[in-house]
Amino acid sequence: MAKQAAGILVYRRKNKNQEVFLVHPGGPIYKNKDLGAWQFPKGEFENDEKPFDAAKREFAEETGQQVSGEFIELKSVKYKSGKIIYAWAVECDVDQNKIESNLFSIEWPPKSGKQQEFPEVDRGEWFSIAEAKKKILPALVPFLDELLEKLQ
Repeated sequence: MAKQAAGILVYRRKNKNQEVFLVHPGGPIYKNKDLGAWQFPKGEFENDEKPFDAAKREFAEETGQQVSGEFIELKSVKYKSGKIIYAWAVECDVDQNKIESNLFSIEWPPKSGKQQEFPEVDRGEWFSIAEAKKKILPALVPFLDELLEKLQ
């Protein structure tokens, strides 16, 4: 079975333009990466969890915040690896200054035998759709295109 992940793409309207909330992955691998590295809060789930429930759970785990409103289901995207990404969009305001992410553990530095913990998300930020297309992981751009199409 292919891996699967689910997430929530939060948007808001500001000065007649749409903005989306993206998060930057934490940890040493992404420390100096910017363009093409950002994502919306999402994460993997198992078959016994519904994708929408996983999306809400992942958002809370990665941001420390809850979102509510009228959710728009977006078409799933399949990565080259075969992983399937499910997403929902919702108009909501998220405080980028109050990100509280869960932690993950990896061996760092590599081959050191030392395990270190890092936040899964190190920061969040609002971007215009045009700027978000530059910042987001390229495989996730179709979600931005569909959201823009649905908001027009």
